[in-house]
Amino acid sequence: MPVKTSKAYLTVLGVPDKPQISGFSSPVMEGDLMQLTCKTSGSKPAADIRWFKNDKEIKDVKYLKEEDANRKTFTVSSTLDFRVDRSDDGVAVICRVDHESLNATPQVAMQVLEIHYTPSVKIIPSTPFPQEGQPLILTCESKGKPLPEPVLWTKDGGELPDPDRMVVSGRELNILFLNKTDNGTYRCEATNTIGQSSAEYVLIVHDPNALAGQTGPDHALIGGIVAVVVFVTLCSIFLLGRYLARHKGTYLTNEAKGAEDAPDADTAIINAEGSQVNAEEKKEYFI
Repeated sequence: MPVKTSKAYLTVLGVPDKPQISGFSSPVMEGDLMQLTCKTSGSKPAADIRWFKNDKEIKDVKYLKEEDANRKTFTVSSTLDFRVDRSDDGVAVICRVDHESLNATPQVAMQVLEIHYTPSVKIIPSTPFPQEGQPLILTCESKGKPLPEPVLWTKDGGELPDPDRMVVSGRELNILFLNKTDNGTYRCEATNTIGQSSAEYVLIVHDPNALAGQTGPDHALIGGIVAVVVFVTLCSIFLLGRYLARHKGTYLTNEAKGAEDAPDADTAIINAEGSQVNAEEKKEYFI
């Protein structure tokens, strides 16, 4: 029997190795430029690398493909460059490798960022309208990494004037009861190993009686409005009365008594007026 042969072409897929992220050194200072590199080898055909930050893909990256020593598989690397800020602290940066040999289950590598930054400071008062005789608590809210040291409170550039009434407890300044001498600018300063920041609060102590007058009804304004309404009403009644008085009586046209023999309208009016001298009723004539 003659020998029969057939050929088959076999393509062996190279499964990429688990990716590795390099280039991160902890901690990173806010404002520094960070460069992360993700690399995987042994893939055939060359694998695809994608970057994600907070589950959002980053498109602007560099991609490099090289043949391995066996000239059958590839080593693929991708570089991500970005400038960090305090919002990046604790963020997970993910490098994902996609390849047809992975059966739709990509391989990933993750790097959690640690960013150090100077404190941010804000002063929060316990009440928006401090009143004389009442207590007041000023809270110094400070955030930073590393965590800021205990805050420093000052007033008008110097130490707190009355330590018996002004008690510092942690990040809070407690003024037991306010008086007008407490008016001024209070400053809270927070410091960590990166730097320091501060915030200011201008205290104005209000008179409780004055505030009560401001919050109550304005009787002068209400009285003025009522007076205007009454004045307008009286004026309207007066004008209406004059209008009715002026238009009261008998109205005669140019055909009234005395007009038949008059050569013109003026003579008719004169004749009519003359004939009505003793009349008790006022007459108006419209020509």
